[in-house]
Amino acid sequence: MKYYLIAGEPSGDALGARLMEAIRRQDKDAIFAGVGGESMQNQGLTSLFNISELAIMGIAEVIPSIPRILKRIDQTIAEIMRQKPDVVITIDSWSFCARIHKRLRKLKSGIMQVHYVAPQVWAWKKKRARTMYKYIDLLLTLFPHEPKYFTPYKLDTVFVGHPVIENSLHKDKAATDFKKNHDIPESNRLMLVLPGSRHNEVERLLPDFLQVVEKLHAKYLDFSFVLPTVSTVAERVKKMVAESELPILVVEGEKERHAAFQNADVAIAASGTVALELAILDVPHIIAYKVPKLTEWIAKRVLHIQFVNLTNILLGYEVVPELLQTDCNPDNILQYVEQFLSQNTLYRRQMENFEKLRKLLGMGEQTPSDNAAAEIIERLQHRK
Repeated sequence: MKYYLIAGEPSGDALGARLMEAIRRQDKDAIFAGVGGESMQNQGLTSLFNISELAIMGIAEVIPSIPRILKRIDQTIAEIMRQKPDVVITIDSWSFCARIHKRLRKLKSGIMQVHYVAPQVWAWKKKRARTMYKYIDLLLTLFPHEPKYFTPYKLDTVFVGHPVIENSLHKDKAATDFKKNHDIPESNRLMLVLPGSRHNEVERLLPDFLQVVEKLHAKYLDFSFVLPTVSTVAERVKKMVAESELPILVVEGEKERHAAFQNADVAIAASGTVALELAILDVPHIIAYKVPKLTEWIAKRVLHIQFVNLTNILLGYEVVPELLQTDCNPDNILQYVEQFLSQNTLYRRQMENFEKLRKLLGMGEQTPSDNAAAEIIERLQHRK
């Protein structure tokens, strides 16, 4: 069977790569095509275009990009209709992917349509849950509370678990040898610097993060700093780090990233899926985020959530400090990092609650990606 996968940004790309692996385990003759980043390409996908064009966040940034995005939608639809796959699987990025699904329905393509990662209707745009059944045949969710928002509206919805747990508890050789391979003293503590995977995130957050590194480097002799980055922003990140003249190791690729995460003692991160991965791996961390004033103004009026960090949202109380807008500054970030280093009450609270989070996200015998692949393949077989 032919699977056409579409991931619009790096977090979806990582999910897509794991899903491709899982599908291949269950369908040895699977053929893949679609749109993806470096992780999916490492699994053999030839991407229709570079997904960095879609990695845009914030109202002010999205509006100028609309003509280019519409062009990419047209290109993707034309390619799907040419290839005639058995299934189209879109991953996250619902604003982009919804347009793909709606167009395919309008064309009466007859292709099975799946979306992986539910739009966060519990946070905003609850009405989306009422109409999605018109455009997709199956919705796969990462969080256990999500199906209840969609099943009342005739949409086949299944909780499969969060693939972030698949990287969690097993150190491979790359992780074991990470410090040795990069000439980092074994006794050094390692801090991850994670300024995001979008250009606007890096531009807003990395300057503050670099100031934190500068202060820590001046104060502690046993600290090393690692910045795992992705292809969408790697060039800009390397330039900014080089200009800072700070001793920050920049690494690329999924293996290096995973190895760095496995060895981390503390992290500062942009809000997003990456923070969930840190929690799963028991890495004490804060999340920080800044958006333009217009985006902030709109968000305050449309979002119906108490927290922005997924760990806090899922647990229902604050475990991970959220430094947003003006609170996102070097002094505040440094204060929390030093609390983690002393392993105080905040550190212990995080460790206790990260264990609860792992259980909540479905750590079981079968991986979430295998669960997702099984659900897709089962429905494809019924259609044959």
